[in-house]
Amino acid sequence: MNTRLMAALMLGVATATLGPVACDMAATEIASTPGTEIGIRKDWMDISAKPGDDWYQYANGGWLAKTEIPADRSGVGGFWIADQQTEKNLEALLSEIVASNPEEGSEGAKVKAFYQSYLDTQAIDAAGMQPIAADLARFAQISDKTALAQVLGSQVRADVDPLNATDFGTENLFGVFVTQALKGGEVVPYLLQGGLGMPEREYYLSSDPKMAGLRTGYRQYIAELLTAADVADAEAKAQRIFNLEMKIAQAHASREESDDWATASSLWSQADFAANAPGMDWDTFFKAANLDEYQTFDAYHPGAITKLSALVQSEPLDAWKDWLAFHQINSHADVLPSKLDQLHFAFYGKQLFGQEQQRPRDKRALAALNEYMGDALGKLYAEKYFPASAKTEIQGMVDNIKTAFANRIEALDWMAPETKAEAKKKVETMAVGVGYPDIWVDYGNLTIDPKNPYASVLAAERAHYQQQLGKIGKPLDKNEWWMNAQLVNAVNLPVQNALNFPAAILQPPFFDAKADPAFNYGAIGAVIGHEISHSFDNNGAAFDSTGAMRNWWTDADKQKFDEAGKALAAQYDTYEPFPGLNVKGELTLGENIADIAGLQASYDAYRASLNGKDAPVIDGFTGDQRFFIAYAQAWASKMREAALRQRIATDGHAPAQYRALTVRNMPEWYAAFGVKEGDKLYLAPDQRVKVW
Repeated sequence: MNTRLMAALMLGVATATLGPVACDMAATEIASTPGTEIGIRKDWMDISAKPGDDWYQYANGGWLAKTEIPADRSGVGGFWIADQQTEKNLEALLSEIVASNPEEGSEGAKVKAFYQSYLDTQAIDAAGMQPIAADLARFAQISDKTALAQVLGSQVRADVDPLNATDFGTENLFGVFVTQALKGGEVVPYLLQGGLGMPEREYYLSSDPKMAGLRTGYRQYIAELLTAADVADAEAKAQRIFNLEMKIAQAHASREESDDWATASSLWSQADFAANAPGMDWDTFFKAANLDEYQTFDAYHPGAITKLSALVQSEPLDAWKDWLAFHQINSHADVLPSKLDQLHFAFYGKQLFGQEQQRPRDKRALAALNEYMGDALGKLYAEKYFPASAKTEIQGMVDNIKTAFANRIEALDWMAPETKAEAKKKVETMAVGVGYPDIWVDYGNLTIDPKNPYASVLAAERAHYQQQLGKIGKPLDKNEWWMNAQLVNAVNLPVQNALNFPAAILQPPFFDAKADPAFNYGAIGAVIGHEISHSFDNNGAAFDSTGAMRNWWTDADKQKFDEAGKALAAQYDTYEPFPGLNVKGELTLGENIADIAGLQASYDAYRASLNGKDAPVIDGFTGDQRFFIAYAQAWASKMREAALRQRIATDGHAPAQYRALTVRNMPEWYAAFGVKEGDKLYLAPDQRVKVW
């Protein structure tokens, strides 16, 4: 498993006893009964803080004071809480499978074999480098650039998503992603830049001293890993690999360029690759990648593809052979001898993300199963832990928030009627998956070797790749899922005009069937609104209701939209978690637009759910207060400095403490907490951003 891709939003909990803030809004006090429990965590709060001066401390100060980041984590918070409960549920399911005697060849038998072999580190250590020996020999035998193209093609996997701001890419030179072309209606393979061992090009090219230190550490790590793998001349090879990766990084498009979908995407025929990107033997490459029968590709990083192909021709064959060997070892260190796995963690876990300890092997085994046989576990998880009543309630909230968003579109005074019509159509036709997919992945063709977890991982990678290739040329499936049911997350799929809300996020602290609607709309409702709003952020707004990228805006409408985006980017540019290191407003703009638009739509839906009645006061908190506190507590977060710096440098998501400050743009927040001019977080009405 490629653990360098697991940077994250890992969040957690603490306790303290604190009371509500005083409020001028009158309502009726009611007892906490099923359906009306407060939902928000009063013990997470610090009411000594003034909401208008330090909103994050007010909502989460008690939690921040008492919470410790576990040694095996780079951060903790709300997502982590939900993930911990999901892990417990999955461990219970796995215990049942392991204790049973599943039918040979069944999914249960494959899950059991994969899990047990991954846990058997004694057998893994005894096998040594034998499981990977054939692959390393294959690389060593490369004799010319045609043979190199064949191997590079054979390494291609469906392991990257160009539209996912948190996806750091692939260690293979190129990655593949299969969906509808951005600039055409056909389902095609996307070809994307790859080839780096650190998260992205900034780690190689930035002048920041901390980045320079990571480069030194990475160069040393390459040599140590090769030495531990008994590779001869490790020091010299490490230098060649590092030098090659510096050139690969220079060839890459930047994160900002990659996130500009309109310019990043370019339709190429298969023949165009030889003309536009000379250097690679493309015929050989495509045949080895099982892509030779397809004629149309989305060359998602066209400039990078051209430059990387030129490097294939210009750089020494030995450098490429060394680079291939290192990355095959590096990306599968968890199923190779423990000394390699430990070195991998020492760099990626400790040095890159600040983790103090490696996660326990059983937790990592579960994570590997989620990655390679996710639907097999997801089916069992959904059956046992996601009741139909929860699915129905969430679907109702989705419908309400979609309606609220459509109403907000209709109320815009600056948007032309024809633009409004397409925007509303986009909301109305949005496919929303709640809990789990209608059709689960079939693992019938996947072979799991109970004595060779390395071989099992490679087999799972190939099986997933073949499943993705099977979609090419077929009609787009709007209902395809891109997340496991047991994943604490949510996603907007602009090309499908669809959303996925996995079952695992539909639990506390995001959703509680017993809680008052104010809590659920402020927590999971804001997540739902966020994902809906991604269809209308600075990138999502480029797609129409069918998922095609086209300009459906008038020039005047687009100008107004862009002005709001610039104002929001400027607002986030002012946030400075470390001296001299500011949040990148432009890099995080899409997520920030989705945050504010989603929170506003969810608030409207919450108010509409009251049917004109006053919200009850529960434990001294008004409905509006509970709504906004629930939102801020969903973003409770503590991260190690290294992980936080990494996020600011490369991630399309702003740090959680600043996402909680989205409320500064909503007049309802000012009214709910009596925030006035002179308070530190106060924004004058003309400075508050309203995008939708």
